Amino acid sequence: MLNKFIGESAFKLAGWQYHVEPDVLEDKQVIVGFEHTSMMDAVLSLALFKMYDIKIHTLIKKELFKGPMKPILEAMGGIAVDRKANKDIVSVMVEHFQNNEKFNLVIAPEATRAKNGETRKPIRTGFWHIAKAANVPIVLMYANSKTKQGGIFGKIYPTDLAHDLALIKQLYKENVGLDIIIPE
Repeated sequence: MLNKFIGESAFKLAGWQYHVEPDVLEDKQVIVGFEHTSMMDAVLSLALFKMYDIKIHTLIKKELFKGPMKPILEAMGGIAVDRKANKDIVSVMVEHFQNNEKFNLVIAPEATRAKNGETRKPIRTGFWHIAKAANVPIVLMYANSKTKQGGIFGKIYPTDLAHDLALIKQLYKENVGLDIIIPE
């Protein structure tokens, strides 16, 4: 109850509204979030997860796991990633899904962090490869800074990369008015 109050207060203070579509969330899933334009998106996402008592995990570059930051990042569900190592992150994440009864991996795909006036690039597709290999759905989350609304509105089960990316693009456009750029 306290988590719900704190989360709702964060949205109210920020002047944002949230909506979570019922029955979208499962015990295991990759949650993707668009558009990621500021740290406020991350703060509000954390508030939303707290309100719904969802323990999340997210990939964070290993360089940040130093000193007093390490226990804080681990407590927040951070998973240290060495982007220079040859270790296959998809296989590592599949192991996490297989070894946990519940596992929520949250990813703001690269190329979603567009600032005003900046040309955005096509999104990176690692989230899709992880979900496909782990046989879990991709849950669609949004943060629209223009309308100050955010939430969770749908999910897809990965089948074919090109088809699924086109579907994700369509769902974001139709449901929350966001235009994401997908690779061609």
